[in-house]
Amino acid sequence: MAAVVAVLLFGGAVGFGVHQSRRGSGDVAVPAGATPTGVVVGQASAPATIDIYLDFQCPACKTFEERADATIDELVAAGQAKVVYHPVAYLDRFSSTRYASRAAQASGCAADAGVFPAYLDLLFAEQPPENSAGLPDDRLIELGREAGAREFAQCVRDERYAGWMRSVTDAAARAGITSTPTVLVNGTAVPRTADALRAAVAVAVAG
Repeated sequence: MAAVVAVLLFGGAVGFGVHQSRRGSGDVAVPAGATPTGVVVGQASAPATIDIYLDFQCPACKTFEERADATIDELVAAGQAKVVYHPVAYLDRFSSTRYASRAAQASGCAADAGVFPAYLDLLFAEQPPENSAGLPDDRLIELGREAGAREFAQCVRDERYAGWMRSVTDAAARAGITSTPTVLVNGTAVPRTADALRAAVAVAVAG
């Protein structure tokens, strides 16, 4: 996703690079460029909405991003689709340090800093194996700086967006999302391939 100059949408307005959090339902701090259920990348007027439910500990999520990333970039850049990323924490049991939760809340810090797409790429590039300790917080912070975030360390260490991460995860569970990655186009599940994604978006654009 780093290839795209992405626009993060905040309440329908452009919020890329806005370094402020806001309060969501239940007084949960929500990152700039995000909602209580995910991070939005793309133009608000795009005819297709791609919802991607992912867990940073999930190997299949990494595979999907590697195979579909260029297609997603293209669709977003063309204004055909916007993407709502839902970083959930389902797989803490596969890490001795709650890596899924720690990475998801750190991605909230990245959204707040306006670098979520680049940070997502970096987290998957360095995805730790399952049943390991996962990346330490120091490395999560280094990756944020590599993505271009400033004043990132305190946000991660304070787990500023842990409540938001739980909000995203709970909303996904209530929506019936039981596995990752789950990919929807305008609310309809599609196969986890670039071709299926492109075809579903084409239908939405034509319709």
